[in-house]
Amino acid sequence: LMIISPMPESPAEKAGLRTGDLIIAIDGEDMTGIDGNLVLRQILGPAYTKVVLTIRREDEDDFDIEIMRAKITVPSVEGEILDDRIAYIQLLTYGEKTSEELQSTLKTLLSEKPQGMILDLRNNGGGYLTTAIEVVSEFLPADEVVMYEEMGDGSRHALKTKGGGLAEDIPLIVLVNEGTASASEITAGAIQDYDRGKLVGMKTFGKGSVQNVETLTNDAGGVRVTIARWLTPKFKLIHEVGLEPDYPIEYTEQDIETGRDPQLEKALELLADDSN
Repeated sequence: LMIISPMPESPAEKAGLRTGDLIIAIDGEDMTGIDGNLVLRQILGPAYTKVVLTIRREDEDDFDIEIMRAKITVPSVEGEILDDRIAYIQLLTYGEKTSEELQSTLKTLLSEKPQGMILDLRNNGGGYLTTAIEVVSEFLPADEVVMYEEMGDGSRHALKTKGGGLAEDIPLIVLVNEGTASASEITAGAIQDYDRGKLVGMKTFGKGSVQNVETLTNDAGGVRVTIARWLTPKFKLIHEVGLEPDYPIEYTEQDIETGRDPQLEKALELLADDSN
């Protein structure tokens, strides 16, 4: 089981889990070769109980992390106006209420007449495909291709914007990193392909496939079959490739310790140049 991105303020994030960490044991029991869904069931449990995860991290020795479980409630959208009149929106997930929360946040922030906008998709592991279409529709005109589903036979099905977006014209920068995956990559890819905004940060995770589970005869098990993959409007493959940012900027451990966010700083710099 690989960590795509720990949820903000979650026990996993507070314990120090990172994008790309592999969970190889739970409470000392080896999880090698076991289906990720089964591993996840063993990690989950009642709030205020503990679980010990053995982590394999690149360039480090395997180590244990003890985590206190908690009930996790994560808002979909957070937003504010930064000091230099830049609207900042962080999308944390793509859930059932994300589109509604995004519209409400956009209305509030745009009423302040900001000179630019930053959409933060860092460590957003994705969610519903329909929500991704609705999110992109806030930033692009109607009837634009958001993505293509490419089937195994090579045929392609286009999914398009709905129209009526609230933020189609404001200067835009999108923050991405290694934890930007799935639905958030669809959003970033569409914005980048139409040159609606620039991507700042690090190469994204690369999760863009459609899978079905087929039950075997007599319920003897199942097979997870990939039936399609996602392509950006310019036919760039997302799955196992990811998106390259227009401005690659690292966010190091030292930056975290000193309270710096060089990716956000670069976004603000670009928007300041755009307004001059």
